[in-house]
Amino acid sequence: MGFARADLTEDKYLGGQVVLMQPRKGYRAGVDPVFLAASIAAHEGESVLDLGCGVGAAALCLGTRVQGLRLVGVERQPDYADLARMNAFDNNIDIDVFTADLATLPADVRDESFDHVIMNPPYHLRDRSTTSTDPGREAALFEDTPLATWIDAATKRLKPRGYLTMIQKAERLPEILDGMDDRLGSILVKPLAPREGRAAVLVLVQARKGGRGAFRLASPLILHDGAEHVGDTESYRREVSAILREGAHLPLW
Repeated sequence: MGFARADLTEDKYLGGQVVLMQPRKGYRAGVDPVFLAASIAAHEGESVLDLGCGVGAAALCLGTRVQGLRLVGVERQPDYADLARMNAFDNNIDIDVFTADLATLPADVRDESFDHVIMNPPYHLRDRSTTSTDPGREAALFEDTPLATWIDAATKRLKPRGYLTMIQKAERLPEILDGMDDRLGSILVKPLAPREGRAAVLVLVQARKGGRGAFRLASPLILHDGAEHVGDTESYRREVSAILREGAHLPLW
């Protein structure tokens, strides 16, 4: 494995239900994959593909909340894929992690269709952002593969009537919608806003393969109480704290 033990930290998610080894420097999973995992209405016996799974945060949080899922992850950075495998073992959750790029998915993944495909693609366009000096963080945060390619790869791997769900910066919602062709429908967007009266920073976007329902814009999830952060006191709203600390489900509608 590429990371020395001294270069890793042990981080607790869902109130300690999930423990992840992550690089001390480089890309580190925050709350975004936790929100993504919480939004998936999966059921025992269903299959879930996590594209760009990183150290496994979203898949392992989902696998903790919903027992008996078939979990598969794809991660192009070998060091992070190794961490995802180790984290799955340490958390006693079965997940098959493949080291691969979206453009060259292995046959084992291409030959399988999934009830859910989830993903947390890089947020930033290289020509609009300051890049990172850390290769792992650079690859995770700054886009090499267009969002349309992510969406196409995910759509191909879905079963008929399966769900694609992603979390992304709100400013990139037009690109996401533009990348969804007539294979996908019943699109639902859930904004995530930091505080009451503030603009949404993130969006959860879900679409169904073969869906024919009307586009829906859900009410926003407000993350924090109060107009601004005060002191060191955690200000997450009760329902948000339940998602982050207790592994509660996040209904999109």
